[in-house]
Amino acid sequence: MEDIIDTGTTISRLVDDLKAMNPASVRVATLLYKPEACRHDINPEYVGFTIPNKFIIGYGLDIDGLARNLPDIWVVDPKSCPDA
Repeated sequence: MEDIIDTGTTISRLVDDLKAMNPASVRVATLLYKPEACRHDINPEYVGFTIPNKFIIGYGLDIDGLARNLPDIWVVDPKSCPDA
């Protein structure tokens, strides 16, 4: 279960680690999936929303620990965030 699959690096490594334990199966679920940004061979079985390759914050997604508590998901220009 992932909140977002962006480049796919984190979930790819996690899936590899889980498969090394010889489970009967491994399935990936994600709330948000950016297929244009994904650099790994990851095809999540369960996707809440497929989204464009934009920078997003809110609803648990943050930028350096900020904006995580927004009640919605927002697309932002990362250049507008001075510390990003």
